[in-house]
Amino acid sequence: MQQAKQNFKIQFFITILSIILFTAKIVAYYFTHSLAILTDALESIVNVVAGFIGLFSLYIAAKPKDIDHPYGHGKAEFVSAAIEGTLILTAGFIIIYQTIKTFFTTTELYRLDKGLWLIAATAVINFVAGSTCIKFGKKNNSLALQASGKHLQTDTYSTLVVIIGLVLILFTKLFWLDKLLALAISMVILYNGYKIIRASLAGIMDEADMKLLREIIQKLNESREENWIDLHNLRVIKYGSLIHIDCHLTIPWYFNVREAHKEIDTLTKLIKEKFGDAVELFVHTDACLDTSCSICIKPNCDKRKHLFQKKVGWTLENVLLNKRHDNATT
Repeated sequence: MQQAKQNFKIQFFITILSIILFTAKIVAYYFTHSLAILTDALESIVNVVAGFIGLFSLYIAAKPKDIDHPYGHGKAEFVSAAIEGTLILTAGFIIIYQTIKTFFTTTELYRLDKGLWLIAATAVINFVAGSTCIKFGKKNNSLALQASGKHLQTDTYSTLVVIIGLVLILFTKLFWLDKLLALAISMVILYNGYKIIRASLAGIMDEADMKLLREIIQKLNESREENWIDLHNLRVIKYGSLIHIDCHLTIPWYFNVREAHKEIDTLTKLIKEKFGDAVELFVHTDACLDTSCSICIKPNCDKRKHLFQKKVGWTLENVLLNKRHDNATT
């Protein structure tokens, strides 16, 4: 809940900042009449709209679980990111259309020096704000914040291209470079819009996050307890900032309920140390079989029926399977 509130505050600040930066770019366009600067400003309109959409989605995502939404409202962030990506693509196509439409029209540029100072300032502010969004988005597992951060950084890179191009135009007087810049920026915008939509659809469709799964498996391998005989059927689903994890853990068959629960608590603590409190872990415990002895690393087990043969390391390939490796190895 604390992370959700923090995400909302950051997004609110980013939304206000987007409005200010958009205004600054419009002023820069008024000074220069540069199509490249206008292109940059059009992308900032998307920043403003996407900022409000992201703000609303984070407000929804911050709501607690209820009867209708037992896993919370975090999926709203994925919908927000999908809309933001669509807006970015739309802006890219509009820019391409306007550029092609006016490509053979000669347009003289004015007061480039004043325009350059203004958009240079917006580039620096955008980059700092974008880096902050991505940092807290990754920390709090918020796709909406990460999408906003990447969008702001993309805006920064496109603005840098505009600055470089306008400096060249200032010294060479080749005004047609302005339109080439606009086309180049639009291509970058389209690519980033695609990436944001791709990530949001992956979240909506509960696509497996292989990077996150590898991190979880690595952490479990590094801190594996001797009573954790086997791990299988590991699944991870993201609900905005909430990470929901399911898995089956094989433990000694003679453990009572309290002892089994202690192992689950240890596993849960280990995962939360790595990924924070925004983790919901559901562990199903399986009792070990006689065939488990061959891969059991527990050194002093008076119930052992077979000699230890080898330790089965948990990998992305074998942990995701819905089968017990202690039973499959013999």
